[in-house]
Amino acid sequence: MGKFQKYINNNVLFKVAYLNTATVVTRIIAGIFTSKAIALLIGVEGMALIGNMRNFLSAVQASAILGFYNGLVKYIAEFKENALELSKTISTAFYLGFVSTIIVAFVCYYNADFINNFLFSENYRYAYVIRVMAVALPFYSLNMFCFAIMNGFSKYRMLLVINIIGQLLGLGITLLLIYESNIDGALVAAVITPSLLVLMTLVAIMNQKSLVSSIKISNVNLDILKKFGPFAIMALVTAIAVPLVSIIIRNYIIEVVGIKEAGYWEAMNRISDYYLMFIMSMMSLYFLPRFSEIESKSEFRKEVFNFYKTIVPYFAGGLILIYLLRSVIVPLIFSDAFKPTEDLFAWQLLGDFVKVISIVIAYQFIAKRMFWHFIIIEIFLVCMLYLASVYLIDAYGVKGAVIGHFVSYVLFYGVVLLLFSSSLFGVIPEENQE
Repeated sequence: MGKFQKYINNNVLFKVAYLNTATVVTRIIAGIFTSKAIALLIGVEGMALIGNMRNFLSAVQASAILGFYNGLVKYIAEFKENALELSKTISTAFYLGFVSTIIVAFVCYYNADFINNFLFSENYRYAYVIRVMAVALPFYSLNMFCFAIMNGFSKYRMLLVINIIGQLLGLGITLLLIYESNIDGALVAAVITPSLLVLMTLVAIMNQKSLVSSIKISNVNLDILKKFGPFAIMALVTAIAVPLVSIIIRNYIIEVVGIKEAGYWEAMNRISDYYLMFIMSMMSLYFLPRFSEIESKSEFRKEVFNFYKTIVPYFAGGLILIYLLRSVIVPLIFSDAFKPTEDLFAWQLLGDFVKVISIVIAYQFIAKRMFWHFIIIEIFLVCMLYLASVYLIDAYGVKGAVIGHFVSYVLFYGVVLLLFSSSLFGVIPEENQE
C-alpha cells in the first residue's frame, strides 16, 4: 500500500489525479441526476431504449476516431520537443481521423432507418436521432483530437476546467430536453452533449498557433500510422465489441423476457458504471505506466499481489456495503418503479469483483503491447458474455444476464491466470528474474 501511495503522491497526484478525480466525481453526479430524471419522467421502458442508444453511440464514437486517442496522447508527449515528429504525429491523426469520421457519419446518416430497427425495432421511429448523431459526430471527433493534444502537452488544469464545464453543461441540457420532450429529448441529449465543448477546446488549441500551422496533409506519415496501429486496434476491439454485445443482450431480454426487465438490467449497469469509475480510473493511472516500465517477472508479480493485498479488500468491502444498501440506492438513484433491480445486485457485484481482479493482470497485455493476446482474449470475453447471457436468460430471465456477466469474467480470469501463470506462480531464479 505504501509504494502505491508513494507513486500516486510523487507521479500522479499533482499532475493527473486531481483532473481524474474531479472529472470522475462530476461524471457520477451528472449521471445520477440524469438517471433520476429518466426514471421519474420516462420510466423503466425508456431506460432500456436509452441504454441501447448509449452503447451504440460509444461504438460509433470509437470508430470515428479510430481508437487513436491513447496513442496520440502517448506520442505527443514523446515528441513534443521534436517539431517535425510532432507535426507528423498530429497531422496523421487529424487527417485520418477526419476521413474516418466523415465515412462513419455518412454511413450512419444514410442508414438511419436500418440502425433504428436494430436498436429500437420497427415499432419506434428514432431514425432522426441517428441523423442528429451523424451531424454531431465530426464535432465530437474534433473535440477529442483537441483533448488528446492538451493531454499530451500536460495541460491538466485546462482539461479539468473544460471537463467539469462539459459535464455540467451536458447535465443542464439533458435535464431540459428530458423535461421538454421525454424520451425523444433524452435520446437527442445523449448524441449531442459529447460535442458541445468543441468551441471551447478549439479556442484553447487555436492559442497554440505554431501547433495549428504544423497540421499539414503533406506530413501524414505511414510510420506514424504503424505506431498508432496497435493502440487503435486494441482500443477499437474493446470500444466496439463490448457495447454491441450489450445491445444484442438487451434486445434479447426485450424479446424473451420484456422491455421492463431490460430497463432493470440497464439500471443495474448504470449503478455498476458509477462505482467502477473510481477503481478502474485509479488502476489505469497506476498500472499502465507501472507495467510499462518494469521488466522482471518478480516485479510484475509483486505489483499484482500488492494490489490484491492492499486495494482489493477495500473494494470488496465497498461492494458488500453497496449490496447491503441496495434497497436505499435503487430508489435514491432511480425510483420505486425500479425495485426489481435489487434482485440483480448480488451477481452483478460478484462479476464486477472478478472483473477488477482480472483486469489488473490483463493491463500487462496493453503495457507490453501483447497485441494478439489482447485481441484473442477480448474476443473470447465478448463471445462468452453473449453465449452465457443468452443461455442463462432462457433459464432464469433477466437475472440470467447478470449471472452471465459473472460467469464470463470467471472464465476470463481463468484464461488470464493461465497465460501469466509462470509470472505469477512459477519459480523465478534469483539470478535471472526476467
